[in-house]
Amino acid sequence: MATNFQDFLSKIKERIPEVDPQEVQDILQSDEPSAVVVDVREQQEWDESHIPGAVHVPRGYLEQRILNTIPDRDSRVILYCQSGNRSAIAAKTLIDELGYMHVENMTGGITLWKQRQLPITIPFQFSDAQRIRYSRHMLLPEVGPGGQQRLLESKVLMLGAGGLGAPVGLYLAAAGVGTLGIVDDDVVDASNLQRQVIHDTERIGVPKVESAKQTIQKLNPDVDVITYPTRINADNIMEIIKDYDVVVDGVDNFPTRYLLNDASVRLGIPVVSASILAFDGQLTVFKPFDGPCYRCLYPVPPPPELAPSCGENGVLGVLPGTMGLLQATEVIKLLLGIGEPLIGRLMLYDALAEEFTNLNIRRDPECPICSREPGSISDDEMGKFPDYEAFCTGVTV
Repeated sequence: MATNFQDFLSKIKERIPEVDPQEVQDILQSDEPSAVVVDVREQQEWDESHIPGAVHVPRGYLEQRILNTIPDRDSRVILYCQSGNRSAIAAKTLIDELGYMHVENMTGGITLWKQRQLPITIPFQFSDAQRIRYSRHMLLPEVGPGGQQRLLESKVLMLGAGGLGAPVGLYLAAAGVGTLGIVDDDVVDASNLQRQVIHDTERIGVPKVESAKQTIQKLNPDVDVITYPTRINADNIMEIIKDYDVVVDGVDNFPTRYLLNDASVRLGIPVVSASILAFDGQLTVFKPFDGPCYRCLYPVPPPPELAPSCGENGVLGVLPGTMGLLQATEVIKLLLGIGEPLIGRLMLYDALAEEFTNLNIRRDPECPICSREPGSISDDEMGKFPDYEAFCTGVTV
């Protein structure tokens, strides 16, 4: 039986071109790699160590996943495993069954690679509890262990622990975003509990940041929660937001939104912004210099009579849940670099009609904030902002 298998393997290897590990390394180090390098070993082997720049498609999932990873069958594909045997069989599958035209096998697999003392990546090590907790993420090719590691290493700042912040905080924590900052200077009130599901009756009178922190830590102890029991203003915004990967905008007033926009553009930090009122919501992503900023969308604030607050007009209790979950989804897409975030698009939601509408929005070439080149703002300008309260009451600034 062993002899028959060796004969079978030898015949396969005679058909599959081989590539020396040093050539594979040169390809991966080039500015524009000419091939996709695929590790076909099992998950545990990949987790122990793998070649930097390779992608992981286990042999057992090759047929199901390879087209998502390499949709162009005319691409040059180099496979490797531990010694070169499994990858040779995988190469045969790609050629004979899946129609790939340029498939090669790396000589000696990762064993010879290590013997040549070529670079190796030793991945982040998940605990057994983390593997169970995030198992459904790890099954997704778009996320996988690498994506889950990125989430655990990411930092997201939430402006507000109210209606929008509640679902955002819960679901980002459940997803394993490693650091969540929460900015809010308010305390839990009984009127909040109709929609702010991160709080409860026993915490009425407790600062919202502390209440949210307690809920998040019970949900997922992996998450580090940093609280800011304050209101964002021109004096503290740059220091608070500068170290975060994404900011979630759940604020309820125009001056703070304009301040956030100007600071986030200066620092190059994307903002996932949503707003709600009565039965309507809207959502977009402001990614500096990749799309419009808040000032492009709203060059001047609307008059107060056209923009009442939820305290004045009311809000359907489930509406912030809907919009907050969409915000959390956009945050995860940005952190993982997957899908098509709502950059340059404004999503409108009508809860009574159960209807979503997407509007395209463009950068304003004359925008006073994002029309300037990245990095053109001097150090002296970085922390200086106009009077947004005056701006939002119609005074020129």
